[in-house]
Amino acid sequence: MSLDDRHDDDLYGGTGQTRTRLPEGSGGDVYGGARRPGRSSSRSLVTVVGVVVLLIAAIAFANRGDEGASGGEGGGSGSAAKSSPTAPTGTKPVDSGFAHDEQGAQSAAANYAVRLGGDGMFNAAERRRIIQDLADASSRDRLQSGFDADYSESFLKSVGLDADGQAPAGTTFVNRTLPAGTKTTSYTSSGATIEVWCNGLFGLTGETSKNPVTTSWFTVTMKLNWNDGWKVLETRQKTGPTPVNGDNPVSGSDEIGDAVKDFGGFTYAR
Repeated sequence: MSLDDRHDDDLYGGTGQTRTRLPEGSGGDVYGGARRPGRSSSRSLVTVVGVVVLLIAAIAFANRGDEGASGGEGGGSGSAAKSSPTAPTGTKPVDSGFAHDEQGAQSAAANYAVRLGGDGMFNAAERRRIIQDLADASSRDRLQSGFDADYSESFLKSVGLDADGQAPAGTTFVNRTLPAGTKTTSYTSSGATIEVWCNGLFGLTGETSKNPVTTSWFTVTMKLNWNDGWKVLETRQKTGPTPVNGDNPVSGSDEIGDAVKDFGGFTYAR
């Protein structure tokens, strides 16, 4: 049974569960042998149709852009002012803290998911700082003890790290949570429940790694309390929604390791 199976719909940081996902089916030649299987004829047909649709959409978009340009800056009112359902939303991020409104609660939840789902949680001292910073006073001790149980020494060893959450020499540890969107389940001025749809990266780079860096999709549900700022009461997660994997070739260990070092993670999600 994988960690994905065991952790769906469980609270994490309170019931001995953790958000971290172990790679599945990573035996054998870890990086050199990681290749996608050949595509079936039906897959190829779908790909061709998809390319045609994208080309038609691109041409239509370009034509619309030309029409808008002839009308002067702003393009007037009407369709130009409308955003698609998948377009990023929200006003300019606040300079400090998160606003005491629904968008502020969404921003807080997204950013808290990033911090609670980052590599800092694998070190005891840094984990304590994160929880002290994010948790509501009423839930801080429970969250702390739950997360400490999650990131036990035996668990760290199982993912290839030492007791301080450090990767072996010659490898780089990767654990990033990347919010893709947020949804408000409930909201009042004193509290909110927010769902955060996330993509995750987890694993170890390096030729000797037995846990290559893999991706996963999951939804974190976060219950927040307003107490001079949005604070975490509890969190839970479930797997998905998970998109179909693309046809990008799998990168080698060195390329992934360089990317992790060169591309810093985000601290502000929305």
